[in-house]
Amino acid sequence: MGAINDIFRSYGPEYMERYKDSMPCNHLKVIRAIVNCRTQTLGATLYQCQQCGKPHLFFRSCGNRHCPSCQNQKAHQWLHNQMKRQMPGHHFLITFTVPQQLHPFIRSNQRTSYNALFTASSQAMITLAADPKYIGGDLPGFFGILHTWGRQLHYHPHIHYIVPGGAISTQDHTWHPSHLHFFLPVKALSILFRAKFRDELKNTGLLDKISPEVWDIPWNVNSQAVGNSSHSIQYLAPYVFRVAISKQDRQGREQYRILPIQEAPQQ
Repeated sequence: MGAINDIFRSYGPEYMERYKDSMPCNHLKVIRAIVNCRTQTLGATLYQCQQCGKPHLFFRSCGNRHCPSCQNQKAHQWLHNQMKRQMPGHHFLITFTVPQQLHPFIRSNQRTSYNALFTASSQAMITLAADPKYIGGDLPGFFGILHTWGRQLHYHPHIHYIVPGGAISTQDHTWHPSHLHFFLPVKALSILFRAKFRDELKNTGLLDKISPEVWDIPWNVNSQAVGNSSHSIQYLAPYVFRVAISKQDRQGREQYRILPIQEAPQQ
């Protein structure tokens, strides 16, 4: 049994009693799942060794995405699958972030905001990639992963995209490669990303809840040439299923850190 489970069993009941009136329902669900993980509460599976005939009893896991005991295998499986799917050629790691002034709004309107982040960032790349000045292909390929906290453990929503260096054109049905060290201009990409994000929120009727100054300050988009995509996939793999509660730091040393569990959207 993990130490995180023991901590939740020791202090979880008191914490839930103290904050039961203000805790989101999904926080309660996470705590209960971790407390019950690999215990008789969730039942057990019985295996029998084919060689010696000795039985082995294993308590079932909770499967909750915030449980540190349940996510490690999923991360390895995701990495294995993505490594098989990677395309040949050079790639880029492109990261879209939003100004800090937007963080409170996004945290209070998560589902709408996260959808807007993905739509705005992906459409910005598609639009610029189709421009003959840059690539001239209207079908770029990419996949993105949303992160909701930064290295300092504060709330910091951003999206990482792994992007092959080029795009297919539906006009001439050929692959248009990008430069080895340049995919799209990040300044133009950030301006377009900001405009499309604003349009997405306008369509939801939530635009008036955001301070107008957000649309006048620079937004940040980072583009990094990474060569073969395997390095970027290996970098992202621990974060795809990385949980909000961890007993290890980035170097693998044990320590106990509680990161903000993603809250339910408040519409």
